[in-house]
Order: sequence, then C-alpha cells, then structure tokens
Amino acid sequence: MGSAMSAHLIDRGYEVRGYDLSPALLDALRDRGGIPVASVEDLAAGSDALITSLPSVAAAEEVLSAIGSVLRPNLTVIETSTLPLSLKARHQQAFLGRGAQLLDCPLSGTGGQALTRDVVVFGSGDVAAFEAVTPVLEAFSRSVRYLGPFGKGTVMKFVANLLVSVHNAATAEAFALGLRAGLDPRQLYETIRDGAGNSVIFEKRGPSMVERRYLPAATKASMYIKDIECITSFADDLGLATPVLDSAMDLYRRAVTLGLGDQDAAVLLEVIGAEPETPRPGGAIPNESE
Repeated sequence: MGSAMSAHLIDRGYEVRGYDLSPALLDALRDRGGIPVASVEDLAAGSDALITSLPSVAAAEEVLSAIGSVLRPNLTVIETSTLPLSLKARHQQAFLGRGAQLLDCPLSGTGGQALTRDVVVFGSGDVAAFEAVTPVLEAFSRSVRYLGPFGKGTVMKFVANLLVSVHNAATAEAFALGLRAGLDPRQLYETIRDGAGNSVIFEKRGPSMVERRYLPAATKASMYIKDIECITSFADDLGLATPVLDSAMDLYRRAVTLGLGDQDAAVLLEVIGAEPETPRPGGAIPNESE
C-alpha cells in the first residue's frame, strides 16, 4: 500500500519522502524519484503531511509513538491502516495535545488495487484538516469519502472488511463445490460472473482460483487474521455476535497452519480442499505447461 501510494503521489508532482524497515523498498522509492530518510522521526520532522500504512498493532504503536515524540504544531498525520479504534483514538488525543492532527483514513481495496488507484478512502476526523489534505488523498485513490468525526472511518472499514473476509471464504467454498463436481474452473468463473452470485471479491479472487496460483499476493491470507480480530473485538464491545465471520476466521487460521499464510487469500480454496491434490509450495497445482 505504501509503495503504491508514494508512486501515485510522485507521478502527480508531490515531493515524497519516505521511510520503511526494508532497504529494498527505500531503494525503490529513490528509483521512482522519492527521497528516502533514515527514520520515522526524520520523516515527521520534515513533512507537511505524513501518511502511515502499517501491518500490525506493534508497528503502529512504535511508529505513532515515534511521530508523537517529534510532533510539530499543525502537522497532519493520515493514518490509513486497519487497526483497533482504541489505539488510534489514544494517539489522536496525544497528537491534539501537541497541536497536531491525526486523521483516521483506512483504505478499502487490495494492494493490487492500490497500484491502479482503485482504492477508496474512508476518512474521518477534524473536517478542516481533512479538507486540507483531500488533494493528497485524491492523488492515490479512486474515491475519497468523509464520514464524520474521528473513528467513523475505522468503523466503516470494519464493515467493509467483514464483508470482504466472508466473501473470500464464500468464493473459495463455491469454487470448491464446483470443482469437486467436475465443472471446468474457467467456465465456472465466467458463468457466475454473469449471474446473481457475482461479487467484487469473486471477480478479484476468481482468476487466482481458476489458475490455482496465489503468488504474488494481493492481500496475504494471514493479514485477514489481524483484521478479523479487530472486527470481532469491536463487535464484542457492542454486544454483537458475528457467527459468519467466526466461521471464516477458522479458514484463515488453517491457511496459516498449513504454511499458506503468505499467499493470497484466494488460497482458501486449497484449505477447503477442492480436489484430493496437495498444492506444491507457492500454492499452484502443477500443469502441463510447467
């Protein structure tokens, strides 16, 4: 996500400075015309607006705390990750105490969609700060939505990711049924796309299931575990049961147990076991062309 966002911003004429733990990604940023920096603190000290895209709660705590240690008044931080709302709210209050703004702006879409500016920003927080950075958000997204006070963006992302998590599992189960019964996978995909059973996720994950290829991953299966845990914890606080999501979670956990967690979520097809074949490492079933 971060690499895709930075590329779009550079293409639209922004001066983009960036930091990542991976030297290879910093080299790639430099090759695209960006400016790598040595630390998060350096990034925060010299930026007008700062975008964070983080993979875990631990990473978020470390990065947001580092930013907070060098906050300048009027700095706006655009937090785009899927994280517990309580974590974001705690840092937002700390930022406000220093005269800075933290906006809650998670993205709806996969890493592959981010490459083509096909993500939607679920924005929330101070309206004036949001309006000031809207051109930045528009530079890397298909649609920017302002949803209201801080936290509404994360709640909307929870709703969206609940649906995506379940649709991944439903698509895999539907493919498994058709393949076990002898349907041609390409015919299955094209026919369902033309009917009422179609969905955005069916269209995105279906081609990987047709080819039984799950690398490179648009979104790793293991990432959904973190997202689902955020959603179910939030739902528990509201006193709401999530039985369908709970069932889907079992499949993602099994994917990790089977060593498939770094592959695309379409690999849930192999977890369900559409055919009595074992996928080789990499998630693809060998075919005559290999």
